[in-house]
Amino acid sequence: MLRALEIRDMLIIDRLDLAFQPGLNVLTGETGAGKSILLDALGFVLGWRGRAELVRCGADQGEVLAEFDLGPDHPARAVLADAGLPVEDSLLLRRVNARDGRKTAWVNDRRCSGEVLRRLSETLVELHGQHDDRGLLNPRGHRHLLDDFAEASEALGATRAAWRARAEAARALQKAEAEFAEMRAEEDFLRHAVGELDALAPAPGEDAELDAARRRMQGAEKIRADIQRAGEALSDGAERAMGDALRWLEGVADRAEGGVDAPVAALERAMVELGEAVSGVEACLDGLRFDPGELEATEERLFAIRGLARKHNVQPDALPELAESLRGRLGRLDRGADDISALRSALNDADAAYDAAAGALTALRRDAASRLDRAVTTELAPLKMERAVFATQIAEADPGPEGRDDVVFTVATNPGAPAGPLNKIASGGELSRFLLALKVCLAEGEAGRTMIFDEIDRGVGGATADAVGRRLAQLSEGGQVLVVTHSPQVAALGAHHWQVAKSVRDDETTSTVVPLDPAAREDEIARMLAGDTVTDEARAAARALLYG
Repeated sequence: MLRALEIRDMLIIDRLDLAFQPGLNVLTGETGAGKSILLDALGFVLGWRGRAELVRCGADQGEVLAEFDLGPDHPARAVLADAGLPVEDSLLLRRVNARDGRKTAWVNDRRCSGEVLRRLSETLVELHGQHDDRGLLNPRGHRHLLDDFAEASEALGATRAAWRARAEAARALQKAEAEFAEMRAEEDFLRHAVGELDALAPAPGEDAELDAARRRMQGAEKIRADIQRAGEALSDGAERAMGDALRWLEGVADRAEGGVDAPVAALERAMVELGEAVSGVEACLDGLRFDPGELEATEERLFAIRGLARKHNVQPDALPELAESLRGRLGRLDRGADDISALRSALNDADAAYDAAAGALTALRRDAASRLDRAVTTELAPLKMERAVFATQIAEADPGPEGRDDVVFTVATNPGAPAGPLNKIASGGELSRFLLALKVCLAEGEAGRTMIFDEIDRGVGGATADAVGRRLAQLSEGGQVLVVTHSPQVAALGAHHWQVAKSVRDDETTSTVVPLDPAAREDEIARMLAGDTVTDEARAAARALLYG
């Protein structure tokens, strides 16, 4: 609730410090004293769009500070957390308006935007008056108000979930149908391409293996002749010559007194090495042997793989993956009709689930509408509008996440008269009483928000004004209501009374607001009853209103 409001250099207010209390706070004063300026200042610090020129004449800037208490579950806490602002039990809003029109705002000493202020204001303050288009008079909010009255959060959640499921099913079907149409358009290509790829059946890495084998076979033709000649030279010449030399030396070794032992040993080692060389050459020649038909087959497969890769504009190693992808598309094409049929069935099921959830929500709303109509009718009788008819109209609307209902609060001020929207059918005084009756019925269980009523009692008096005041007092129980009023009956029922007055000093007009003690309050209500001249009879009437 609103705890404090400090105003500096705004319009005709130079300095004003107000400390509001729980319960019913009434603000009274003569016409033109500046009561609306207080609402302008509060609206300014809450980020509402209002007057363009707010800075007091002669001042460089105007400033408004508002302090609110936040309960543990107050919805403003979520807004603060979402905006990355400090969340505390006390919420301090401060906004400055420079002479050049620039506006700067702080929340708990942190800079913030006007949009954040407006989001916070929706959780902090509720304004009602004859020209209010942000609250009960706005038809766009009537469905939300009815849902709150109906306690329809569970049914709303089920309807939103069913709507999301329906939307997902519709997207899946639409996507499948588009893919199926696309695949049908390329069916001939898919079947030919898959057949071609399956017939060739390229393996990963096969291109490199074939290329290496091809180069090896092509190179073998060029080097085999030389290696074969080398082998012949080793076998026929070198091996025979070395063998002859070894035999000759061994034949004279016993007579050479050890002179040929070293050459014999060297030749023996050379013969071993020569044998290894001959074996190596023979092995190499065996490895270089190939079938010319194998080279031709290798080249044909290598060229076929590379040609197919160029045709599909991919690398040769990507052909197996491409084949799998095209095979998958062809499979989806072949079973596409069955898949689409299943998706259509799923969408029909989602439609049925949504219809059931939305139908249950509609039934809940219609039941709540009947209860609300009866409750408002009951409230209208003490407000001297027993002949008026309040009706909550529910019409079918386009389906959406919150059902398929349009909700509008309508009134007929006289039996037999056509019903219409609140703000178009009711006169000023009637509208105020309709709003109050509706708010009394809708406010049950609402806590943590300050409700402001701007001259909602205009055009009524006597017992009707008393009934208005009692309902305002009822709304303030356990919360906080601020009411700007010209009615002494309403003012007398306030728990706290503030007087707004205007004064002129040195050709400068200023507005002040002061809390009234019991004696001053008696004088103010007497003034409201009698006018400029307060009589003893007016004072007696004021005491009667105050103390019964």
